[in-house]
Amino acid sequence: MSFARRPRLLCLLCQSRAFSISYRLLAEQGASARKATTTNTQSTKAATTTTSSPAPPKILPDSPLADAPRAYGKRVEKFTPKPLSRPIGMPFPPQPGENTGIDRRTLKQRRDDFVNYEKHLKRREELKSKISRPYFRDWGNLQFHKGKTFIAPPRPFKGDLSLFFPNLYGQTLLKSDRNPRDTTPTLQGKISVVSVFSSVWAENQAKSFVAKENNPELDSILEQNKDVAQRIWINIEENTMKAWLIKLFIGSIRSRIGEPNWGRYFVVRRGVSDDIRESIGLLNSSVGYVYLVDSECRIRWAGSGPSEDHEREGLIKGVQRLLDEAKNSKKS
Repeated sequence: MSFARRPRLLCLLCQSRAFSISYRLLAEQGASARKATTTNTQSTKAATTTTSSPAPPKILPDSPLADAPRAYGKRVEKFTPKPLSRPIGMPFPPQPGENTGIDRRTLKQRRDDFVNYEKHLKRREELKSKISRPYFRDWGNLQFHKGKTFIAPPRPFKGDLSLFFPNLYGQTLLKSDRNPRDTTPTLQGKISVVSVFSSVWAENQAKSFVAKENNPELDSILEQNKDVAQRIWINIEENTMKAWLIKLFIGSIRSRIGEPNWGRYFVVRRGVSDDIRESIGLLNSSVGYVYLVDSECRIRWAGSGPSEDHEREGLIKGVQRLLDEAKNSKKS
């Protein structure tokens, strides 16, 4: 930088001082300019972001199952069941071969999993969760409205919004074929009233919805529409001793439900994970549950515990609505 009136004989010290001051002033001016430019850019970006920001997401209502008592987690002291305000179920359609509980990994896959530390930690958490569960927690939760987990909706859910009933794997009562089979092929193509239970107490609760003596109108509708509607029994029994007792009394079960229904009674030993239980509301193994499943395996209605008058009426209306939908789809 040049100085107009600088004397010729200026000492080197003065020259260095003048250069340092001038350089500092130029640096400060440059920093101020950059700061102003940055501020303008940020304000422009903020305005653009504010203008083009997407609409806030919709706030979904709390799930009616959020506060329901479970066999794990914190013990619940007070609970009142709530009506189902939105569909329950799995997010994807069921496929045969899922949730069988059978380990189909190859030896190489088992070796890779054995040396995988992250999978060890995951398996450790699963075992800790099972070991820490109180054995009589489910029975203790029966004090809340006889174990009723939720109140059935007054009308079925819309088909395009409904979620799916999972595939389960178990042995039927057929004498000709004693091999376990998937539930999905039995459910597909028909309207199904599915009873899920794990004990005699739970089975009696499910009967309060669908049995002939408790709901004769439903039994009449199912009898008149055998070609498109059916009943399904799913007895989940993971305890080896209790499963052996079921085999011991399998003859009485066959005589009670009738030979035409032998292929629709499933004894499921394994494969019902916590994710499945949470998704379909199967939170208490001592409680009976009833699901209305359409021909595409979607849960359109659900009930739990002992039935009430309005719940039985809601189940009848749901079955009639699905029958009407099936007739309309055939016409179109």
